[in-house]
Amino acid sequence: MILGYARVSTDGQSVDAQVKALRAAGAEKVYRETASGARADRVQLRRVLDQLDKGDVLMVTRLDRLARSTRDLLNTLAAIADKGAGFRSLGDTWADMTTAPGRLMLTVLGGLAEFERELIRARTSEGRERAKAKRREDGAQAEAHRAPEARGDPPWFWK
Repeated sequence: MILGYARVSTDGQSVDAQVKALRAAGAEKVYRETASGARADRVQLRRVLDQLDKGDVLMVTRLDRLARSTRDLLNTLAAIADKGAGFRSLGDTWADMTTAPGRLMLTVLGGLAEFERELIRARTSEGRERAKAKRREDGAQAEAHRAPEARGDPPWFWK
């Protein structure tokens, strides 16, 4: 079964164009939602994911209708794959888990996202270590950045 998911961010927008495109592409049932993609509690997305069975395909018009970040996208795609279902984006033909090239592309993107997370984690850790070392070496610098009251100076509005 092909299930569609159509989402808009605000009440002033309409899902009609998405629903029409999904139906034209073969979606038998379309779940509609008005919610920000950044929200984790999207009821209709959760509902369509719960409905997926082995061999089903979840279809969207564009990837940004499903997820707002790479991390969110990969987590959602993993949940779909765990159910034995496929995924297809009408506007992003490379993101088609029902084909071998599509699965390859999504696997590569997943690997790149994981690599990026590791780089960010390493840079953040290095930055923290440098900041700690600098505070130990330069006590006067750290003292200058403290609030005037903490240094024993009167606040600016007393002057």
